[in-house]
Amino acid sequence: MRIAVVGAQGQLGAAMVHACRARHDVVPLDRAALDITNAQKVRDRLAHLQPDAVINCAAYNAVDAAEEHAADAFRVNAIAVRSLVRALGGAAFVHFSTDFVFDGTATRPYAEDDAPNPQSVYGMSKLVGEWFASDAPRAYVLRVESLFDRAPDGARAKGSVAAIVDALAEGRRPRVFADRVVSPTSVIDAARATLDLLERDALPGLYHCVSGGACTWQAFAEEAARLLGVAPALEIVSFADVRLPAPRPQFCALSNAKLTSAGVTMPSWQEALERYIGNSSRLRVVSNEFL
Repeated sequence: MRIAVVGAQGQLGAAMVHACRARHDVVPLDRAALDITNAQKVRDRLAHLQPDAVINCAAYNAVDAAEEHAADAFRVNAIAVRSLVRALGGAAFVHFSTDFVFDGTATRPYAEDDAPNPQSVYGMSKLVGEWFASDAPRAYVLRVESLFDRAPDGARAKGSVAAIVDALAEGRRPRVFADRVVSPTSVIDAARATLDLLERDALPGLYHCVSGGACTWQAFAEEAARLLGVAPALEIVSFADVRLPAPRPQFCALSNAKLTSAGVTMPSWQEALERYIGNSSRLRVVSNEFL
């Protein structure tokens, strides 16, 4: 297959390029190569490339900034998705969404048929993007969350997991929620699962694609400390005590049951974390935003 990967220099995009490169003709498209907010350029570039599949890893994911820059968030996370879909021709389309489409009031992992109820501008923009993506004749919409890890030749590590691991390794006390439940997800595993869906010609639709299991951020940090061989010195905070510009879902674990039924399995978050820490000495943290 010829696969165009949009947002190819990001954390997930680089992992996607790496996963595809061994077996397919992959065309990495970073922001300089394709401005997805320009519909005419999107049409022209995809018409020239004639890909069999387009994988959209581009996103406006500055969760707090989106509260004051809603137009920017919707321009990238929704309107640009519509432009990509309209320019597909006969190509399959993969689009990544987020757990932030839910309100976080559940008590068990969310399934694909649970009703979305986003509480933030970011979450709303991603939900509208899902709707536009679903207009593609062969669309795979994959919800991921709390992404970590990196491709061997990919972008530097960033995000909450990288910040936690870096702080523990350096003897600092990372700030973690005791009562926010997540399904931290390796970009390496998410990219492999995405390619598996395409190669299997799986039934198109909405899938949750996260590392297996769920945990609080405190439990995650304690496991990271154990794997690093250091004391779990943490600054523990409760969800109710932290005020952020954008609301977060408190319980945002996602179920992989539908993905598994399609023949694609994801390693547990513990396995993914152990693999990541094994390579963490090479990683540099570029963000410690609370997610």
